Amino acid sequence: MSVRIRLTRVGRKKVPHYRIVVMDSRNRRDGAYLEQIGVYHPNLQPAQFEIEEEKALRWLSQGAIPSDTVRSLLSQRGILLHFDLQKRQTPPDKIAEAVTQWRASAQARVTARAALKAQKRKSATPAGETAPAETPQTT
Repeated sequence: MSVRIRLTRVGRKKVPHYRIVVMDSRNRRDGAYLEQIGVYHPNLQPAQFEIEEEKALRWLSQGAIPSDTVRSLLSQRGILLHFDLQKRQTPPDKIAEAVTQWRASAQARVTARAALKAQKRKSATPAGETAPAETPQTT
């Protein structure tokens, strides 16, 4: 039996939200699952993502394979870094230190990106306002 960690759609039309579930790979996409380990709301600003890290790490250690989207979400939270360090038999205190340091740097990147976006919005000309066109003068 192959176990996958996937997203199952729960929301309605044009308002998606998803469960992050562990399921047998032979089940259909929105079929029966073994355990729900989180939720994902992509339409919120910023996107809301909640996951139970202990359950995710347990299923990953048992050989569950995350889908591409779930892999990306797990990576954003540092869960895959934690799992990789566990596989390499790193001591738990060093794992906690590395994950904390990685999360701080990730938060700094997000803050810097938001500041850059705000600066670009501020320097851009407002919609509807155009720069005056130069008219050629004849003498």
